[in-house]
Amino acid sequence: MKTDLEENIEIPEGVTIAVDDNVYSFKGPKGENSRKFYNPRLGITLEGNNLILRANAATKREKKLIYTMAAHIRNLIWGVMETHEYKLKICSGHFPMNVAINNNVLTIKNFLGEAVPRTLKIKEGSDVKVDGQIITVVSTDIEKAGQTAASIEQLTRITNRDRRIFQDGIFIIEKSKRTRA
Repeated sequence: MKTDLEENIEIPEGVTIAVDDNVYSFKGPKGENSRKFYNPRLGITLEGNNLILRANAATKREKKLIYTMAAHIRNLIWGVMETHEYKLKICSGHFPMNVAINNNVLTIKNFLGEAVPRTLKIKEGSDVKVDGQIITVVSTDIEKAGQTAASIEQLTRITNRDRRIFQDGIFIIEKSKRTRA
């Protein structure tokens, strides 16, 4: 059954929104984010300090799109207010690993005794720090932070070995914390 649907997102103090050709830019105390939102069946309007998503005679598809867009917008707002942070742990049982960051490149040396170091170019817009056995990935964009953390974890993926014995690697231990309003 088709119904009119309206999702209201309140913009907190300190966050400004600029719209340019369906690209919504959010600026806050921790940085800025931008993303393109466009669908001919959905309308996005800015009224005061509220961002309103509307769909007239919304079908299931439009309802899903509205709620997905609202979640993305809330993540963008949270990112410019608090930043998204992922934590990874370096686990080395057989060989001591050396993890270092130089010129935006993460280098893992001596992983399972390998002679050739494994490297990963860090995505622009995310900040990676190594502190002992903990790697911290911070970004205002949840997608960049999450993809960087996943790429680091994937870099030490082990195949053709028994995972019960070879538990070496870098693993995500804490994802971005976000409180629901």
